Amino acid sequence: MLSKPAGAAGTIFILSTLSTSSIEEVAKAAPNTIKWFQLYVYNDRNVTQQLIQRAEKAGFKALVVTVDTPVLGNRHEDVRNKFSLPNHLRLANLEGVLSNQIQKAVKSSALTEYVATMLDETLNWQGIAWLKSITKLPIILKGILTAEDAILAVQHGASAILVSNHGGRQVDRCPSTIEALPEIVKAVGDKVEIYLDGGVRQGIDVFMALAIGARMVFFGRPVLWGLTHDGEKGVTKVLQIMREEISLAFALTGCKSLRDITRDMIIHESYYHRL
Repeated sequence: MLSKPAGAAGTIFILSTLSTSSIEEVAKAAPNTIKWFQLYVYNDRNVTQQLIQRAEKAGFKALVVTVDTPVLGNRHEDVRNKFSLPNHLRLANLEGVLSNQIQKAVKSSALTEYVATMLDETLNWQGIAWLKSITKLPIILKGILTAEDAILAVQHGASAILVSNHGGRQVDRCPSTIEALPEIVKAVGDKVEIYLDGGVRQGIDVFMALAIGARMVFFGRPVLWGLTHDGEKGVTKVLQIMREEISLAFALTGCKSLRDITRDMIIHESYYHRL
């Protein structure tokens, strides 16, 4: 379980729509953790609305709407292996609502086929307006990589922006999130909170994002490595290591608080290539 260690560490946990633990199970297991719900928009808008209502009822505090997955990018290993969900697992949030198509691959991978069949590839800014009309939860748009889209997100009522490239698994050669962050901060940083995920492996990665202008930084792969290594204890250990590394980065750069971090502490590596 990831949600309980996150709460114990005083941080936020984001639950995926495609989680194998349900909204209600996570709410019961980690009542004191601040929880956000990552939302995919389905072709059947009733399914989407039901998910939102369940998240609201369970005490989730925000919706993180993924906007960079109209279709799934090429994941060659998944296709080669015909990836499918093991029989002992299930899409817990969708039981009794939609088919568990992800449990059987036909031509490529079950996940690719599921996304192509179930998710709304036509999602646009009017879709965000619809979401705002059916919930009072803050809507955070996940998958923004350009200033232009950041400006449009603000214009269409996003409460915050999560700069993300989907772990680099959608479009090959897309920019890293730390590279995309500066132009987005410059464009809308005085209008909404900006968060970042992707490529975060050490405390110094968090420090860099904060210096450039992110308000929060999210990461997933390191805690999954911890979970694989030692279950819940492994997740707790990873979060402890990250906190220690962040504190060390603060100390070694002379920063006592967030207010001490300034943009000029971060210089692009190309600056030194000219020496």
